[in-house]
Amino acid sequence: MKLLDIGEVAKVSGVSPSALRYYEETGLISPVARRGLRRQYSPDVLLRLNLIIMGKAANFSLDEIAGMFSRDGKPEISRALCSAKALELNEKINDLTALRDTLLHVASCPALSHMDCPTFRRLAGIAGKRHRGQKKRSKRA
Repeated sequence: MKLLDIGEVAKVSGVSPSALRYYEETGLISPVARRGLRRQYSPDVLLRLNLIIMGKAANFSLDEIAGMFSRDGKPEISRALCSAKALELNEKINDLTALRDTLLHVASCPALSHMDCPTFRRLAGIAGKRHRGQKKRSKRA
């Protein structure tokens, strides 16, 4: 098995060497050897990094991501936690879709002033309600 040094892992994964060192400090990854001062990793670290990247993109905390790995390093991903994050992402998608639609309307609105446009005012009101709803949900969590 060919080991990868930290530079190779950074290049292949797109994760900076400083982030790799931080992930090592937090126990998310670990080198299998050293060659001089350079850390050496098993090729399996690339899958682990892909899972970390995916977890971060899905808004999992690093603690939640760390909990997805058993002591032997194999993934043990909670289906319930994934379902909860999927629901959060769906809410975010809906919010971003509404924001995109508002921006597209603003870009093509024929009204001289956006404040005179009933569609813009309605969309702005919806955005405000969504924002207030998010604040209430985050206080409950």
